[in-house]
Amino acid sequence: MSLRRFFIGIVLFAISAGLIIFGYLHLALLQLPGLVLLPIALYFAMYGYLGIFANRFSQILKDREKLNKDLF
Repeated sequence: MSLRRFFIGIVLFAISAGLIIFGYLHLALLQLPGLVLLPIALYFAMYGYLGIFANRFSQILKDREKLNKDLF
């Protein structure tokens, strides 16, 4: 779920950046939807990345507890 959210955020970010660049080069009004979409894209990407990080971190803690049980 987090990986999907992260990829959605990355795709939205690319679309937003494309709109901003295209608006800068050709039609200035296209920058506005890009700027509106940018915070939404960043939210999705950050939320997904935090979920991925939390999952990895919990696996590290689980492996560490398993290692401590084996040693003592």
